[in-house]
Amino acid sequence: MSRFEFGTDENRTWLRELRDSLLDFGHSFPSPEGGAYYLGDDGTPWKDRPRETWITCRMAHVYSMGAILGHEGSGELVSSAIKGLKGELNDKEHGGWYAGRTAEGGILPDKQCYAHAFVILAASSAMLAGVDGAKELLEEALRVYDRYFWDEDIGLAVDTWDTDFSVLSDYRGINANMHTVEAFLAAYDVLNDDRYRVRAGRIADHVIKWADENSWRIPEHFTKDWKADLECSREKPDDPFKPYGATPGHGIEWARLIVQWAYATYENDVDAIKPYLEAAEALYCRAVDDAWEADGAPGLCYTTDWEGKPVVHDRMHWTLAEAINTSSVLFRSAGRKRYADDYAVFMEYLDRYVVDHANGSWFHQMDRNNKVTGTVWPGKSDLYHAVQATLIPYNKKPGVSIARAVLTGYVSE
Repeated sequence: MSRFEFGTDENRTWLRELRDSLLDFGHSFPSPEGGAYYLGDDGTPWKDRPRETWITCRMAHVYSMGAILGHEGSGELVSSAIKGLKGELNDKEHGGWYAGRTAEGGILPDKQCYAHAFVILAASSAMLAGVDGAKELLEEALRVYDRYFWDEDIGLAVDTWDTDFSVLSDYRGINANMHTVEAFLAAYDVLNDDRYRVRAGRIADHVIKWADENSWRIPEHFTKDWKADLECSREKPDDPFKPYGATPGHGIEWARLIVQWAYATYENDVDAIKPYLEAAEALYCRAVDDAWEADGAPGLCYTTDWEGKPVVHDRMHWTLAEAINTSSVLFRSAGRKRYADDYAVFMEYLDRYVVDHANGSWFHQMDRNNKVTGTVWPGKSDLYHAVQATLIPYNKKPGVSIARAVLTGYVSE
């Protein structure tokens, strides 16, 4: 069907309809103090769950783009999230941001690199949308991140501190570094501060090296001296943030971010971009070849072992969203028919299994038979991956982060 095919008017129209539906779905996320409620299957807030910083940031980012696009009510929703990030989620005593607040208002301990990277992304996007307080939030977020999370000597980020920033965990992780790359490139696009683009490239270079040495399956977990811990979480392989083995969705997402960094850095210098594009293609192809229909059913398996065999067979909506994004970016950048063909397959799967045609939004987790389940991601926590997957495919400037691309008209419809 033409609505699944990259570049068709029908596909552009369908993505716009999906985006409008997603943005309509999420309007009930703000709590009175601004922290984001976790959303249930029909968009009703689950008020008995914590209000987490990373979800609040993701919703601020999404509705910042909604505001730029003219989606009604988006500006007020962003302002609510910024209120939460400057208020109940911000640690006024020790600085930085709590992991979140409990349903009763207590703090979730620890200061997470993952969450702080998303504060940078949220503030960058809100600043582009012209939201009051966003610039000050971005400046504070970068100060805190630079002081506590960025390790200039190695060119990577550490992972988790205790609440008062006195004890640093020995764990080092690639997930937080991946979202740091995203956040740094967004900050670079807003501030034109080259430090953050350079740092993003240093992280990407490490990941490319590790992946190349490991058959293009990215080691996710490391010791404090950056030795890969390939057995981490073997006893809990479906951990939502530290799963065992390779995570194909991250290989796919890294591929897109590496392309973004290369184009942001080298623009039209084909020779300079080439090795990064080749690395991105290797990551994407390894991940999709390992995970797509790996057990005989459509969909991308959540994790594999280090030989590429599925470990957790469930399908996560975010993995599909990143596959949609990266297949389109690689088709634009490398021009290979495979990527356009993959995109159409992913679009058809999205329509058949993942879009909730009754309640709106996308189901967040399916089992190996593509039946909705919630063992890892119950409900519909946020809109971040899904909304981005309706915008990134038609970003004509792959070196520009998505909120900036929306603002400057690079997203064609």
